[in-house]
Amino acid sequence: MKYRRFGKLDWKGSALGFGAMRLPTKGDDSSNIDEPEAMKMVHYAIDHGVNYVDTAYPYHGGNSELFVGRALKGGYRDKVKLATKLPCWLVESADDFDKYLNEQLQKLQTEHIDFYLLHGLNGERWPKMRDLGIMERAEKAIADGRIGHICYSFHDKCEVFKQIVDAYDGWTMCQIQHNYMDIENQAGTEGLKYAVSKGLAVVIMEPILGGRLVNPPQPIQDLWDTAPIKRKPADWALQWLWNQPEVSLVLSGMSAMRHVEENVASAAASGIDTLTEEELALVAQVREKYEELCPIPCTQCEYCMPCPNGVNIPRNFEAYNEGAMYDKPDHGRRVYSQWIPEAERASACIQCRECEDKCPQSILISEWMPWVHAVLGEGKPYEACQMP
Repeated sequence: MKYRRFGKLDWKGSALGFGAMRLPTKGDDSSNIDEPEAMKMVHYAIDHGVNYVDTAYPYHGGNSELFVGRALKGGYRDKVKLATKLPCWLVESADDFDKYLNEQLQKLQTEHIDFYLLHGLNGERWPKMRDLGIMERAEKAIADGRIGHICYSFHDKCEVFKQIVDAYDGWTMCQIQHNYMDIENQAGTEGLKYAVSKGLAVVIMEPILGGRLVNPPQPIQDLWDTAPIKRKPADWALQWLWNQPEVSLVLSGMSAMRHVEENVASAAASGIDTLTEEELALVAQVREKYEELCPIPCTQCEYCMPCPNGVNIPRNFEAYNEGAMYDKPDHGRRVYSQWIPEAERASACIQCRECEDKCPQSILISEWMPWVHAVLGEGKPYEACQMP
């Protein structure tokens, strides 16, 4: 295992961290963790040098923290730094901070959480947490030993990310979504470098986009096959991240033992500035090819918003595009049904065309929306619903 500097701390984290969000399950119920298999995976990772385990209050229907608490018994707790997260969306008062923290300590069977993150901060949640006095409660929890460091995970635009970095001097670490396709999405590369310039450690989540960068469509695989050094697509994504000195640790949510074995081996072969210029150029080519596979040229500028009928136009296009680009139609359909409220889906479009005059890309939004719903909402194949 390789180890990397972790912000200002006198501690080095393993290149690979174990994320307990996608543990193996029995059947389709995500809350029913296959504990014997998951236990083997966690212990294998720690036995092979992983020293950072990450979980959160809602993972696996609330059972991830309970599982992690059991998995870290028998001396494993002393071998790792443990991270979990405050469910900010449930917090309505300062007292809720202690309510959830104490519940999580009990579930995790520990008296101390090393890194306690405010979960999923964005432009709405951060002001609420700040104004409720959550940071003062966090400082008291540090003082009494219940947590070691206060941190946050993030999903929003880069300018919001920078505002949160600057808004509180006590941050030790932030967790951001980053991969070779997201260099300008959310915090992006700009946010990564900004956080490091302020002394924060940066933990990476979604390094392979929830699996969307694995098993790529043939045009992408053809590009990977041109490399002199052969790597699996997941390894390319991980090595691209570890190549960057700003990256403190890469989290992987592994759901099978082979994922753990492969990722541990990848981490052992990782290093800063180890990819050649030719290899970095190949990754850039892959990114460009993926973008060519994107059917709707939406840039998420949001000039089309707000829709007078409530449709979240960019979010619908994003779900449709990702299903097509990564050849993962089920992913697009899952996002559409689970993460886009029914009133904001493409099916709510009444073809008023008000948005089309505002679109810098001249997208025929009103004509695309029925196709988006047909594929994502009705399950029709992409090839049957492409615009001319």
